[in-house]
Amino acid sequence: MEKTSSGTNDVVTEALDKYSDMVRRICFMYLKNEADVEDIFQNVFLKLLQNKKPFENDAHEKAWLCRVTINECKDFHKSFFRKNTCSIDNLEIPIEDKSEEGVLREVLSLPQKYRNVIYLFYFEDYSVPEIAVILGKNQNTIHTHLRRAKAILKNKLRGFDDGNYF
Repeated sequence: MEKTSSGTNDVVTEALDKYSDMVRRICFMYLKNEADVEDIFQNVFLKLLQNKKPFENDAHEKAWLCRVTINECKDFHKSFFRKNTCSIDNLEIPIEDKSEEGVLREVLSLPQKYRNVIYLFYFEDYSVPEIAVILGKNQNTIHTHLRRAKAILKNKLRGFDDGNYF
């Protein structure tokens, strides 16, 4: 018995309802990155859509999805892209005003919660309420992160010629 296109779609829709949480959990165990998890999640269910062989039962389908998910995650770790990318920390940052280069490097060395607010506030000219919306945080939290980040940067930037950045 051959699957029709709507029958295949029904199989995938049913599998998504039953097994999407399981597939995501397996992906998170291997990848620990939400964007990569979403990519692999889509690949797994695309493979299910392309699968021509019918499953013997639900247990067979579940086992097949587990195996495909694990294999996709392992293949992702071995992929050319994964092996041949570098962290943003290792990249040269193009800066028009070279006097800001040291300051920007110090900003990028901050913990992410501070780095984000400092960058958005000083380099992109967003207001505190706008940053709160962008980051999904309370405005008071943004004020606190700005104050703490400024204190950290003030200590780090004492050696610069014109220490009046903040």
